[in-house]
Amino acid sequence: MIGCPPDEPTLQHFIAEIGATPPRPHHSALLAAAARLVPSCDFRYALTRGGWYRLGGVIRPDGTRLADDLESWAESELDACDGDMEALLDHHADDGLLATRLSGLTHYFVAPFGPEAADFIQLEIEELQELLDRQLIDPEHPPTDLPELTDPVTPLAVEPHPVGRPRYHFRRITDMRRAVARQAAPIGGLSPLARFMAEWEHSSAGTRSHFCEHWIVAVREHQDRYRNTVMSASPISLHTRKLKSFHWQPESRGADLSKQILAFDHAAGYPSAWYFHMVAGALAPRDVAFGIGQDLEAGFRYLPDGDIGLLEGWLGSPYSV
Repeated sequence: MIGCPPDEPTLQHFIAEIGATPPRPHHSALLAAAARLVPSCDFRYALTRGGWYRLGGVIRPDGTRLADDLESWAESELDACDGDMEALLDHHADDGLLATRLSGLTHYFVAPFGPEAADFIQLEIEELQELLDRQLIDPEHPPTDLPELTDPVTPLAVEPHPVGRPRYHFRRITDMRRAVARQAAPIGGLSPLARFMAEWEHSSAGTRSHFCEHWIVAVREHQDRYRNTVMSASPISLHTRKLKSFHWQPESRGADLSKQILAFDHAAGYPSAWYFHMVAGALAPRDVAFGIGQDLEAGFRYLPDGDIGLLEGWLGSPYSV
């Protein structure tokens, strides 16, 4: 089955290979490795999301590394001091230790393997850069517990110089058909994501291009109170940055509304984009759908029949994803 994920030895080899591969703007070496990971699929770059960071490690002022993982180091040091935070602070009071952070980008790559909207594999790769972040211990405001030591609210910041080269880090590979099937759904109905993709297939957009040419899916996993893994997923447009919100006014109707829809779809690069950005985002407000509905009632039709069917379905049962 084309959509099946690679076996564990192949995946581990891929993880090691990209970990030793310097990041490049066009990710050519990464894409070549991805082609060997799933030879039956042709991966292409889709989107980069950034602006996030996670805790890094601990280093001395001379650059000597004490630990790669600040949290594990702090827990171990506190255990060695029998849980006494003051003893830990006294032990390192004159060391001038520095904490680092990992500044991250997440690159998304997609590879379709079938005609349906969910028929694609999504590969997520992080690009990490370790930077100096702060003085580990603020002598004026010493931490009183482990969370204040590892991630203080008001850190004693230092100049964020790089302390390591950028590197790739494997995050996730997802058979999207399986991921969509795992989404919680009402009895006898579809999950919002499954409905969104089914509507894509029956829209004028779906007849012209594959879903993953215009959208990726942000996948998140967490544990519920019973420690079961719960997956959530939401579509993210590849075109959001170049699109502008509708200039919606209560009196927007008829020709004016039709022009706005056509302009939005043209900017997005595919028909019925306004509808999908209404369901998954805020660029097209719900008032647009109600305005088109009123135009239809007045006999003014400017949407393809298939898209009118989508709109009528949404007006009868609104949803978002």
